[in-house]
Amino acid sequence: MTREELEHAIRAACDVIDDDEVYVIGSQAILGQYPNAPSELRQSVEADIIPKNKSHLADRIDGVLGELSLFHQTHGFYVHGLSLEAAILPKGWVGRATIVQNQNTGRGKGICLEAHDLAASKLVAHREKDREFVRVLLAHSLVKQNKLARSITLLPVSQTDRERLATWVDLTIKDLAS
Repeated sequence: MTREELEHAIRAACDVIDDDEVYVIGSQAILGQYPNAPSELRQSVEADIIPKNKSHLADRIDGVLGELSLFHQTHGFYVHGLSLEAAILPKGWVGRATIVQNQNTGRGKGICLEAHDLAASKLVAHREKDREFVRVLLAHSLVKQNKLARSITLLPVSQTDRERLATWVDLTIKDLAS
């Protein structure tokens, strides 16, 4: 996905729900903070979007813009409508988010998860593809170890889980340095 495609996804989602604001989570939120993110981070053809003010309309986004929709067939990417409960996000993430709002988003504003919060959220999912995504973020210095550690401490998970994630980050940093 490209930044322009993310902007299109924001505009389309806002149009579908007839609202001006959406949250962008998931891997392609990285394009908010880093419009020219490395290609390894832009492999997904899916933008995960949550209606900010009309959460009950997430299914409408999925139906109109989702996988295998006419939108997907036409543009080569799709929008996955989600509820906020679908993600485990660090406390205070909205205050650190990056806003994407320009001519390409029309009246819409995409509130994109900040890179360190995105990385912490990805690590909680505990999937190989998410760990690889965070590894690339670290390798390209798009996230810093100390800030990622802070985001991990803000996750609403057990202390044991936080320690496991912090250990993974430490080991990954050491591996990248060798």
